[in-house]
Amino acid sequence: MSRNSALILILCAGALSGCAADYLNRYDTVTLAAGDTQKYNSLLQTVDPFNPNSKNTHIEGDGTRAAAVAQSYKFPPPPPPPPAITVNVGGAVNNGAN
Repeated sequence: MSRNSALILILCAGALSGCAADYLNRYDTVTLAAGDTQKYNSLLQTVDPFNPNSKNTHIEGDGTRAAAVAQSYKFPPPPPPPPAITVNVGGAVNNGAN
């Protein structure tokens, strides 16, 4: 083996060892620039991630009704009065018949 061929062999081995360095690090991803592949794969297999109504750009509504709803949020109606409390005195039972 001549001196030139040994030098070429050493240079080739050095160049190939740089390629194997990434392989020997045992990364969990295919490349160093890979992202969240598990999330990507789960979204890839989702049949339709969007509600079909999300494509509807014509929103049915009335401005007067929307203003009334906004007013009801600003000034809510008063709560209903509490129910009357009945107290049974003396153990008498009223079953509806006198």
